[in-house]
Amino acid sequence: MLLFLLATAAVLAAWAFWWEPGRLVLNEIELEVPGWPEGEETRIALIADLHVGSPRNGREKLRRVVRRVNETLPDLVLIAGDLTIDNVLGGGFVPPEEIAEDLAALDARYGVFAVLGNHDRWLSAGRVEEALTGVGITVLDNRGQRVRVRGHDTWIAGVADYWTGHPSIDDALEGAGAGEPVILFTHNPDLFPEVPARVSLTLAGHTHGGQVIIPFVGPGITPSRFGARYAAGHVVEDGRHLFVTTGVGTSRLGVRFLVPPEVVSLRLARCESCESPPE
Repeated sequence: MLLFLLATAAVLAAWAFWWEPGRLVLNEIELEVPGWPEGEETRIALIADLHVGSPRNGREKLRRVVRRVNETLPDLVLIAGDLTIDNVLGGGFVPPEEIAEDLAALDARYGVFAVLGNHDRWLSAGRVEEALTGVGITVLDNRGQRVRVRGHDTWIAGVADYWTGHPSIDDALEGAGAGEPVILFTHNPDLFPEVPARVSLTLAGHTHGGQVIIPFVGPGITPSRFGARYAAGHVVEDGRHLFVTTGVGTSRLGVRFLVPPEVVSLRLARCESCESPPE
């Protein structure tokens, strides 16, 4: 019995600390959201919490992420923050300039956009933003940009991190046209209760899905004031839609269990049964 328990513990440790952190899965999701234009589906690739330099998650893994994103033929790529790491056990710091060099290979039909996460700001918001903009990635910090996507104007609104920035949804939505579909993305989903109904879809990361799922219990420690409420996946509250990715890297401790690193490919279509967001 003792040998069995020791063997089981060794297998679980190898799974959580070596095998799963090194994985990368593609999570393809079809979403029907309110206020979205009729016609062809819009393909959005969402990545977050790259934490390049965390265990089993170096630049080669980042290049795998980029290749996997490009294989989805996205209309838009949205990067929801935390490119860098801070004090991850067993990790090694990778400069944001090197991270941006690899992200420069992202290929989206209508553009690549990013917001900064708390780890990026702890390092240097200015440095990370300069690295990204230097390779042609648009950083939206409490501001938005109109993009013509598949023949329809779409407002892409980026909101600063809930913890370490000074988030302003109003500033990010300023300039959006009446009835114009809006995609809002930010790092921390704790902002979601404040997002107005006129936003078709909110996207975020930060939680890592808890990094560990305890069988029959649920996500482990989730860095959110709402606990596991916004831990991962598609959430609908009061007719408003949120999607939270579990991200790619790890934070603090290089462990994942039943929460594999992911690239998300969203296919957005109009929800005919949903009430349209107010203008």
